[in-house]
Amino acid sequence: MSELVTGEAVALELRPAKLPSRALAVLLDLVVVGLVYTVVTIVLVISTASLDEAAQVAVSIAAFLLVLVGAPIAVETLSHGRSLGKMACGLRVVRDDGGPIRFRHALVRGAVGVVEILMTFGVVACIASLVSARGRRLGDVVAGTLVVRERVPVGQTAFVPPPPPWLSGRFAELDLSAVPDGLWLAVRQYLTRVRQLDPQVGWAMAARLAADVAARTGTPAPPDVPPAAYLAAVVQERQVREARRAFGSAPVGSGPGAPQFFGAPLPQPPAGGPYPPVAEAAAPAPAPVVEAAPQDEAEAGGRRSSGGFAPPA
Repeated sequence: MSELVTGEAVALELRPAKLPSRALAVLLDLVVVGLVYTVVTIVLVISTASLDEAAQVAVSIAAFLLVLVGAPIAVETLSHGRSLGKMACGLRVVRDDGGPIRFRHALVRGAVGVVEILMTFGVVACIASLVSARGRRLGDVVAGTLVVRERVPVGQTAFVPPPPPWLSGRFAELDLSAVPDGLWLAVRQYLTRVRQLDPQVGWAMAARLAADVAARTGTPAPPDVPPAAYLAAVVQERQVREARRAFGSAPVGSGPGAPQFFGAPLPQPPAGGPYPPVAEAAAPAPAPVVEAAPQDEAEAGGRRSSGGFAPPA
């Protein structure tokens, strides 16, 4: 992965394209351009047969520049860095700051590419790409561009840690409808990467995100709950509500074969940690057994009704 910093000081992690994929993309582009150039040359030879030799040479040079140089530049400009070969290989040309390229970037790459790809049969481009840490050829260095991979292999979905058990269901009354999707995404990304952050930086980010969520919900965050635990509990409450809407009113995880939205057991609060201990409820005392006083057989028989029913004492 290569870290690019945008103009807004945002770090982007992109995967630079290596020489084999770039060579395959260039080969596909050259095959397509070569076929188009052959067809155009045949048409021009037939249509300019009546012209003199100087005019035919001028038309041939113009066709070479327009098809082999101008066409790739136009395609990269209009497609924002994706030629036919790059589309097939899942590549894209971007600027050094991760933004889309413009006409001047495509023009410089195309002009330098005539020398390092067409005239030298790609030898100079291969050497430059092998020497560069990001796999850039000379045209990329001069134009300030980089070829990156768009199709990255899908990895395992990041696990969102669940909240402590003593927070489950505590925020069931919160109104989460005003929290935007962008804030939910930021909270989820923080929770999935919280173990990779510096403790002080992670605490500051959690406090800021918790304040934003509390401002959207209209209910302040409890002061006795750590910000990270508060965010995890709110995210769990949102997932529970979405599961109820999707699967009905049954509780999440109830019944055989129910989906498990939290794939790992809930972590217990550490001993002496920041979470308050959970007080165990005392078992209720058994109710005293009251024995009925013995009744005289005659008295009991006198209170019986004619139908044989004896009312309770």
